[in-house]
Amino acid sequence: MPYVLGLRCRECAREYEIAPIFTCEWCFGPLEVAYDYEAISGAISREKIAAGPASIWRYSDLLPVERNPAVDLGAGFTPLVRADRLASELGLGEVWIKNDTLNPTNSFKDRVTSVALSKALEFGFKTAACASTGNLANSVAAHAAHAGLRSFVFIPANLEQGKIITTAVYGGNVVAIDGNYDDVNRLCAELAGMYPWAFVNVNVRTFYAEGSRTLAFETAEQLGWETPDHVVVPVASGSLLTKIRKGFGELHTVGLLDEEPKVRVSGAQALGCSPVAAAWLNDTENIKPVKPSTIAKSLAIGNPADGYFALDAVRQTGGGFAAVTDEEIVDGMRLLARTEGIFAETAGGVTIATLRRLADQGVVRPDERVVAYITGHGLKTLDAVADQVGPTATIPASLDAFHAAFDPSTFDQ
Repeated sequence: MPYVLGLRCRECAREYEIAPIFTCEWCFGPLEVAYDYEAISGAISREKIAAGPASIWRYSDLLPVERNPAVDLGAGFTPLVRADRLASELGLGEVWIKNDTLNPTNSFKDRVTSVALSKALEFGFKTAACASTGNLANSVAAHAAHAGLRSFVFIPANLEQGKIITTAVYGGNVVAIDGNYDDVNRLCAELAGMYPWAFVNVNVRTFYAEGSRTLAFETAEQLGWETPDHVVVPVASGSLLTKIRKGFGELHTVGLLDEEPKVRVSGAQALGCSPVAAAWLNDTENIKPVKPSTIAKSLAIGNPADGYFALDAVRQTGGGFAAVTDEEIVDGMRLLARTEGIFAETAGGVTIATLRRLADQGVVRPDERVVAYITGHGLKTLDAVADQVGPTATIPASLDAFHAAFDPSTFDQ
């Protein structure tokens, strides 16, 4: 890996060699990949990226994997859709939707899993594993099947049925735990110390998280190598938000952006699991763990590992946070579907509801170019809207019945 210098602690900056480790042994801070940006600058170019595959691997010079791509189902380079009808509804000017529902298993987790399992193969692991609120379980099971790896995915037992089915279908081991995600995660931390498995969000987390940066890379490229003024990102562990922010900065560092980005970053959480948003709203750095109670189960992490870093990123960039109710989440899902034809899962409803709240508060301004990140497909969380949508009318198969239900004078001729 000519462009990777090693690992570095985000707290004390102590350096480590490349290995499947994720915590500093001195201060217990999280580790992240340290890159040789000067060497990358000499190798990368807009033209080289444009000639690459239509996936995250077009940015291989900026990813910590030697054999690119070792495990690839085609994640990434998803559409960036201009959302003028949504913008009009919200009283905003220029809004874009980064539609990650179109990844191979219909969520952004395919980005991080592709990187994590590619790295796992380099380390020689034979089994892939994860703790998940659903989307990561789908992705790990699928990518492990593609790579010929054994898999164990651990999920809360009350997960949406759709996410359980779309994990189990790949033939790996699906272990349902009586408890919430934080209970699942604690068990996985214990298992990671006992078995030589690649837990993508434990011992391989350092590399796994790097895949999220590709959302920033794609956004800038799809905007003609410019950055948005403001982004709204759903927050679970907080890693996605911090990596998107980091990704924009890296593009300037390696010479792909002409100007240093000044992207305001805002975070979106569900009120029933909003430890980071609560810290923001209370103007404190103390993020108190909570017991999740929300329909947005993919964001239901009560003790977010990167919560402090997400909070710091929002403060440093001048963004904002909101915690939205389950009712607002469903309204956000329906609003996005009705205005732009994009069916998002509950996490997407959180993002759109937060965008609406922050627009109403003046945090997101009409003069800004705004990107909202939609990270999973609505087919994964049908229960959230099942009792609110259905046939407009149920009628006999006759013209009279149709005209009785719908007034022809209201039709456009």
